[in-house]
Amino acid sequence: MKILVTGAAGFIGAHVCQKLASTKRCEVLGLDNLNDYYSVELKRARLAGLEPLEGFRFVRADFADAAVIGGIFKNVQPDYVVHLGAQANVRYSALNPAAYLQSNLVGFGNVLEACRAHPPKHAVFASSSSVYGASAKVPFAEDDDTSHPLSVYGATKKSNEVLAHSYAHLFGLNLTGLRFFNVYGPWGRPDTAPTLFASAICEGRPIDLYAGGRQQRDFTYIDDVVDGLVKTLLYPRAVSRFDELKAPSLPNQSKQPEGEPHVFHAPLPADLAEFCAKHGLLEHPTSNIEHPTPNHKPG
Repeated sequence: MKILVTGAAGFIGAHVCQKLASTKRCEVLGLDNLNDYYSVELKRARLAGLEPLEGFRFVRADFADAAVIGGIFKNVQPDYVVHLGAQANVRYSALNPAAYLQSNLVGFGNVLEACRAHPPKHAVFASSSSVYGASAKVPFAEDDDTSHPLSVYGATKKSNEVLAHSYAHLFGLNLTGLRFFNVYGPWGRPDTAPTLFASAICEGRPIDLYAGGRQQRDFTYIDDVVDGLVKTLLYPRAVSRFDELKAPSLPNQSKQPEGEPHVFHAPLPADLAEFCAKHGLLEHPTSNIEHPTPNHKPG
């Protein structure tokens, strides 16, 4: 079987490629653009550890280029896809949001389109615990409200989940997103807390603590993440909790009563049977133009 892994030179991606190629039961094509967000030398060192594996090949390419990723899918026809490539780091997303829009939105959309044109048996993509935002309760759960992510990075990952749901529903793609929680381990990223803390300790520097030093986090060891990802990839759940979303029943055009001034069309997967809004706030407004709420400026 052929497996395409994006972000192959990244922390999680390199470990996934190692795990899959070491089985000698699959051909792994790793893809990465080797950007300079952090040390390219570290990324090349990870790839150097993968080169001896017979089942691994590497291509330097950017999935944000639709023609490039589309051509790779067409030529390779992967049986499975692991999409781990993305612009990471919550804090950096406030400094350079454009990088996240390009990689995590445009790039992710290109991967979905490539999957639509050449459907794999299953595609697993990296979401993030950062999708939990202002409305989430602790500890986080899979079905918690994720409608208010607080970072640009979290917002792009939430967008990935929503897009994947639509593509799965409309085009029958088998897609799964995994919300990783602060992955750590060998060959980890230099911008993560464990690496930063260890470097500061070894160099005798003070440790930088964010959020006033009150932040608490769950961390996940890389081997556990890779094991769970590979099992999810090869043995996906047979039934999704979204399978119950079906196209609504609409009248058939052939049953149109004679003389009725309507033309009924067959329902599409994206059609909803009802679009009804609550209007309680209109019936009981909290403010009006003459008496606006505090700090409200009429437009």
